[in-house]
Amino acid sequence: MKFLIALLGLLVVFGLAYIASNGKKKIRYRPLVVMIVLQVILAYALLNTGVGTFLIGGFATVFKSLLDYANEGIAFVFGGLTTVGAESGGAPFFLNVLMPIVVISALIGILQYIRILPFVIKYIGLVLSKINGMGKLESYNAVASAVLGQSEVFISVKKQIGLLPKHRLYTLCASAMSTVSMSIVGAYMTMIEPKYVVTALVLNLFGGFIIASIVNPYRVTEEEDILEVQDEEKQSFFEMLGEYILDGFKVAIIVAAMLIGFVALIALVNGVFSSVLGISFQELLGYVFAPFAFIMGVPWKEAIQAGSIMATKMVSNEFVAMLNLKETAMSARTTGIVSVFLVSFANFSSIGIIAGAVKGLHEKQGNVVARFGLKLLYGASLVSVLSAIITGLFL
Repeated sequence: MKFLIALLGLLVVFGLAYIASNGKKKIRYRPLVVMIVLQVILAYALLNTGVGTFLIGGFATVFKSLLDYANEGIAFVFGGLTTVGAESGGAPFFLNVLMPIVVISALIGILQYIRILPFVIKYIGLVLSKINGMGKLESYNAVASAVLGQSEVFISVKKQIGLLPKHRLYTLCASAMSTVSMSIVGAYMTMIEPKYVVTALVLNLFGGFIIASIVNPYRVTEEEDILEVQDEEKQSFFEMLGEYILDGFKVAIIVAAMLIGFVALIALVNGVFSSVLGISFQELLGYVFAPFAFIMGVPWKEAIQAGSIMATKMVSNEFVAMLNLKETAMSARTTGIVSVFLVSFANFSSIGIIAGAVKGLHEKQGNVVARFGLKLLYGASLVSVLSAIITGLFL
């Protein structure tokens, strides 16, 4: 039965992408089939094989160790505050989940400085470009987005931003919204199972190209297929380190501020809806998103709960939704499917973040991004649904 539902889900996702396509006759189906098959193989390998379990275990162990090391610095600065919450039955979210972002950001900076990350990103991108049928720039951008983040990635390709036509710019932005930055992966792993974080990272990488190839199909000529990566401004090691540490701290503060605002506002709106209609706003959204949860493989009896969490992610962000997921009692299968759906930047606030990042580098192109912002969110959301459907096949 789950295979039939997955097939229905795939038809719905591809149908919705096809409806929004701006070049239906330009769609190339061979790369699509190859990438879907790769998604299925990779999902099976990660979730149902010993090799996948070993790789995910290693990945999780590395991040757990990084979080432990991060706690050394956090404990030094904040003292007993890190244990007060744990002793009272909770945990100080800002200190235990968000502050480690500072340390991971610093490590990313070091790997950038010694040229390991640029090398890895560039050559993984070149391999991807042979598979997805798109340009080197698009492939590089997808891999770089998963490491550097949805706003920082554009700095590395700023030489080409102003020269890109609208269709190529859409693909770059869609990749940035469909992935998550490595600096916050550790935070996700404290909230949902690491295997679902890793699975989502891998599937979204291909899913972004699959949906973009339908919604926004085009061919890149040899003359256009150029990749010019901007070298970072020459800095001393400690200048760079200080900059990345501060960047990580800014991300933690921004996420904390967003959480305070969104959690409080959602509670307020829920209270108003409950008083007036007798049903909370999140429950109401749950009914709207329940059909999408069902085609992802969620049993219908849990579809409204799952749909509510999915909607929360869309209207606020993935952190708020992950907090709700932790507090919601659902089956292991449903929790796994929804977890994969949540691991992306596909929400309304990301439209402003991406448009602002591009506008900071090229004002005209930033305005172009703002105009197709809703279509960007539409495509990135389909990527998340697609990854969740593939995951549901193996849970």
